[in-house]
Amino acid sequence: MVSVTVWNEYVQEQTEDDVAEVYPDGIHAVLAPALRERGHDVRVATLDEPEHGLTTDVLDDTDVLVWWEHRAHEDVEDEIVERVCERIYDGMGFVPLHSSHFSKVFKRLMGTPCSLAYRESGERERVWTVDPSHPVADGLDESFVVPEAEMYGEPFAVPEPDRLVFVSWFEGGEVFRSGCCYHRGNGRIFYFRPGHETYPVYEESVVQDVIDNAVRWAARGGRGETATENRAVGPSE
Repeated sequence: MVSVTVWNEYVQEQTEDDVAEVYPDGIHAVLAPALRERGHDVRVATLDEPEHGLTTDVLDDTDVLVWWEHRAHEDVEDEIVERVCERIYDGMGFVPLHSSHFSKVFKRLMGTPCSLAYRESGERERVWTVDPSHPVADGLDESFVVPEAEMYGEPFAVPEPDRLVFVSWFEGGEVFRSGCCYHRGNGRIFYFRPGHETYPVYEESVVQDVIDNAVRWAARGGRGETATENRAVGPSE
């Protein structure tokens, strides 16, 4: 069983009617039960909790951190960003979703602007599986459709993924690298593009299946020597 923490800034659901209509109890209230139903041990943390809910004890007990962020990027304290990144370097998995591409955590891990083109138009998105042998693609067809989506387009200012699992196509003709695998230290990262606060993307069972697969893959990074500290070694090491 994988120990998962679903982190949600949980801002727009409480302040914007159109978001609350789709996710009345928060995006985390959809993601967490979906992962529990698939056999994971899941807790939830939000921005307004002390230390954003990401205390040392919580992170020490987290195999994979699933991350949703959109409006509150600058409200996440740098101390917590550093704490999360250290845990990822040390082997905790990280699954940032959709607009989390612009979170402090993801940008620090990538070392690039992580900028992209976008258009919020509610158009159809077809997600193509371009690496069917990857564990994140387990059980998936060659493609699946998200009925309503915000368009993300290239160029996506991130490093070349270690492996690219999904590519999206949108009705306007744009394409986007929508499922990107990275390794940082001992940690595994899977960025997954589909999702939006005013479209019920996370209610789609296939989207939940991808996140489940991503959690299982990211958890395999495992804890190792702390990658953020110097370590003295003996002559035989």
